[in-house]
Amino acid sequence: MARRPLVALVGRPNVGKSTLFNRLVGERMAVTDPIPGTTRDRIVSESDWNGMTFNVVDTGGIEVYQPKGTRDTAPLAEGSIDFVPQIKAQALLAVQEADVVILVVDSTHGITAADEEIAQILRRNEGKPVFVAANKADNLSRTDDAFEFYALGLGEVYAISAYHGLGVGDLLDAVVETFKQLPNMEDDDDDDIMRIAIVGRPNVGKSSLLNLLIGEERVIVSPKAGTTRDAIDTEISWHGETVILIDTAGIRRRGKIEPGVEKHSVVRTMQALERSDVALLLIDAVEGITEQDQHIAGYIKDAFKSVVLIVNKWDAVEKDEHTMNVFADEIRTKFDFLSEPPVIFISALTGQRVHQVLETANRVWQARFQRIQTSELNRLLRAAVQKHPPPTKGTKRLKLLYLTQVAVNPPVFLFHVNDTRLVHFTYKRFLENQIRAEFPFEGTPIRLSFRPRDGMLEDTKKPRRIGM
Repeated sequence: MARRPLVALVGRPNVGKSTLFNRLVGERMAVTDPIPGTTRDRIVSESDWNGMTFNVVDTGGIEVYQPKGTRDTAPLAEGSIDFVPQIKAQALLAVQEADVVILVVDSTHGITAADEEIAQILRRNEGKPVFVAANKADNLSRTDDAFEFYALGLGEVYAISAYHGLGVGDLLDAVVETFKQLPNMEDDDDDDIMRIAIVGRPNVGKSSLLNLLIGEERVIVSPKAGTTRDAIDTEISWHGETVILIDTAGIRRRGKIEPGVEKHSVVRTMQALERSDVALLLIDAVEGITEQDQHIAGYIKDAFKSVVLIVNKWDAVEKDEHTMNVFADEIRTKFDFLSEPPVIFISALTGQRVHQVLETANRVWQARFQRIQTSELNRLLRAAVQKHPPPTKGTKRLKLLYLTQVAVNPPVFLFHVNDTRLVHFTYKRFLENQIRAEFPFEGTPIRLSFRPRDGMLEDTKKPRRIGM
């Protein structure tokens, strides 16, 4: 699998990083607010431009305290502290992980002490592409103000309005062009190797499970939440096959993530999830299913990764003959958006049922490579149409002409239709359910694409639009 480039948005508070992030990913994922310091965690999401897919990370503002009367006079959010260590920690971490850095500045304020400090750090990392986005340039006079930022010594400056979308296209053209020179972007991973990411909230037993699976204390285990900071890859041999296990830092609920290193660890976790095939989502049996467990499951779904739900600490739960079934029913209800994930109840402390983990992960991994014969798919399609005729729009009715599987890892199914505009999302869901009824693809997402008669391919995934 090819590695996606990572673009980091950095800058001081209230310059519009989250607004730019929302525009790049095509939806309001990041909280935006005029009070500096609103973004308290890092958010990673997918974007694309000119046919190139990449990840964007939104960072919390690098907070600066300035005496009254200086250019940085906006009040900082509660909890802001002296700027020197925070600027260095945040900027260096963002630069270290990113392939491309966009420094967002405020064209209405001009160059501030914080901008200069961040620019100084970025200049030390020679070879890393850096772009300056002079935001809030909503008119011609503001565009002229952007020229001041050439004094930061970081190269080309792009006058933009993240809110209105002005100039963002030119910035993205330049950013995407640099991807061609980035190393290790090619598809150099071997599909024969199963890659498993162990994910979940802090302190649910991820490192303990890893140590059991590899049979040695290779990862530090501590009862203190947040011990694991980086994603750690461990290669093991299982039944003569190579398996890569990726331990990750726990993902806290948004708003609970502390500044600095912990924010950085969330980025590492998201990158680990991207390069995996299967995610083991650990749930704390004692605490039960939380909203954050569902939130992490959403990340897995969006990344089109296969998933196994692992209920850990089962030995610590008081239970009777109905407890496991009740818990399993709750899982099916709260994770109904996942692709029929298998569930295992384990104890990483006692080793109970841990032997089932890799067996189950391998089963859902194999499902990612399952291919269905075209004849079988079209037989299924004819039966689905008879069971539920395609929808109409006005006087036109959707016609499903042909169905074939065009890819694996994850499986992709292509429907040839008369008009893609007639494909309603509810009918897409019906078609997916009909495929899964005969071919379950246990724990594995599938993608449906629709091609009209003119041959243009339209993916069912919502396109990301940037209004320029």
